[in-house]
Amino acid sequence: MLIICVDNLNGITQAIEACYPQTEVQKCIVHQIRNSIRFVSYKDLKQVTTDLKPIYKAANEAAALVELDLFEKTWGDKYPHIVKSWRRTKP
Repeated sequence: MLIICVDNLNGITQAIEACYPQTEVQKCIVHQIRNSIRFVSYKDLKQVTTDLKPIYKAANEAAALVELDLFEKTWGDKYPHIVKSWRRTKP
């Protein structure tokens, strides 16, 4: 297998890497978004999801990181877990 897309359950990445060491493991974008908005206030939900779109729709990693920096300026103080999660996730 070349690429596996997972929901990033605890231990799944390590299990895949143990069985298939050359396989690239990526987190499913749907699960990444769901995890990001799980604790977002309802009044902020629409704007936060709108502001996440340029990150996951970016043409390349460099552009996504620029968009993530912009997202962090707007939402980083209120929702730091979102920024940390996106920075921690492999592109």
